[in-house]
Amino acid sequence: MSIKFADLNLDKNILSAVSSEGYESPTPIQAQSIPFALEGRDIMASAQTGSGKTAAFLLPTLQRLTKRSEKPGKGPRALVLTPTRELAAQVEKNALAYAKNMRWFRTVSIVGGASFGYQTRALSKPVDLIVATPGRLMDLMQSGKVDFDRLEVLILDEADRMLDMGFIDDIETIVEATPTDRQTLLFSATWDGAVGKLARKLTKNPEVVKVERVDDQGKIEEQLLYCDDMRHKNRLLDHILRDANIDQCVIFTSTKAMTEVIADDLYEKGFAANCLHGDMPQGWRNRTLMDLRKGRCKILVATDVAARGIDVPTITHVINYDLPKQAEDYVHRIGRTGRAGRTGIAITFAEVNEYVKVHKIEKYIDRKLNEVTVEGMEPTRKRKSAGGKPKGKGGWGDRKSGGWRGDKKPGKEGFGGKSRSEGFKKEGFKKGGEGFKGKRKANDSFGSKPSRPAKRG
Repeated sequence: MSIKFADLNLDKNILSAVSSEGYESPTPIQAQSIPFALEGRDIMASAQTGSGKTAAFLLPTLQRLTKRSEKPGKGPRALVLTPTRELAAQVEKNALAYAKNMRWFRTVSIVGGASFGYQTRALSKPVDLIVATPGRLMDLMQSGKVDFDRLEVLILDEADRMLDMGFIDDIETIVEATPTDRQTLLFSATWDGAVGKLARKLTKNPEVVKVERVDDQGKIEEQLLYCDDMRHKNRLLDHILRDANIDQCVIFTSTKAMTEVIADDLYEKGFAANCLHGDMPQGWRNRTLMDLRKGRCKILVATDVAARGIDVPTITHVINYDLPKQAEDYVHRIGRTGRAGRTGIAITFAEVNEYVKVHKIEKYIDRKLNEVTVEGMEPTRKRKSAGGKPKGKGGWGDRKSGGWRGDKKPGKEGFGGKSRSEGFKKEGFKKGGEGFKGKRKANDSFGSKPSRPAKRG
């Protein structure tokens, strides 16, 4: 018998809001975490993106906030720390949705790139929940604008990612400023290494909740395309983006510079494309995300960090233009599609000399990626097997000899001595081309847009 949200002893106003959002039954991470959180227990929970972990910590926190604070003051009663502005915005959006029947509820987002003065004024009034990134919160703490005397619940979302981004000192400083009798809820993809050590330091007799990774193969079709070099990769990207079955698409790159290079080139070729990365002013980032949600932006070219927290159900495709630096980031990337019960397609490009990275991803997700080719665009270079010998026919694939024209140098230099951006610009995208599943006219390609946004980041 499956458990329902109504069985979790949540306030009727919260239950009504959850129901209006279309949810009846909690996900595994919610069903396991919420009862312990409602008891006031500290929690160390590990779950992948898309598992419903945000509601797992927000719902019991909101339940706690329905009771009047026993301490006077204006400071927050709950604090959520996230690694990125985008994830903070998504958490705040969810909090407001679940608390929409709690008319007294007030939340403030404290993130970099937003007005310092506005945030200071917002904190001058009583606040129930703060959702923040560590850096900006530290700035406000150092200026004496934040008071944690009333804090009851501390939440770290994607704790492992915050440590990867170098926030450990900030986190420890923030925690030291909070009451020792607080409740601590920690969520992370893993508890190995430094993040596990930090978790044990922050919690008291925590309840450890672990939800196995859900196999998304049922709703996300994964495809792997090997390419010879940058020019080959760009031809494949152009071919795929001509597919009229694509509604919206997120393209992941490994650098901020490449998001701009690809987005600019796509836009000049008639696609409704834009980029998203951490160096963009917050106003531009907000406008880009709004364009994505409203459907005005059809192709978003983003870095891993900037895309955290993006939840747009109409994203039908994810393209890994560059392989992720960490295998776990692959799961976060493809999780941008196949949301809200929909299906999606995740396409990964890998150059022939990156097969070891591909194997690491496959080992992490515990399944083989479905290798496909596009007729007429098959890779010509052979990959080596684990033993160092080229794969023969029926293995990695016996392609026509194209030969290596030189080894790729490390760093920013692309194949053949050209920078990655030069290679991309020179090759560009052709106006015509075939769709991913057959020939189409140029005006049938998805993502065409007549006018350019007023400002691009």
